Amino acid sequence: MRRGCISLGNIKCDKCGRIIGYPERYLVVDEKDGEEVAKGDTVRYCVECALDKGYARYREEKGERTLTFLP
Repeated sequence: MRRGCISLGNIKCDKCGRIIGYPERYLVVDEKDGEEVAKGDTVRYCVECALDKGYARYREEKGERTLTFLP
């Protein structure tokens, strides 16, 4: 399960180790051994790592470019 969140404090990206400060966006994914599962280990990704893994993308809508974590 994917959840897009806004950091309220210092959260660490589990892939690159970068600190995600307030008010940056990040993604929380329940995955085990690199595959999404309904329940499992919770992994936090910064926007850059989520883009690299294919969990996030930019889309054009009404002339604006927006970031989405939805498939």
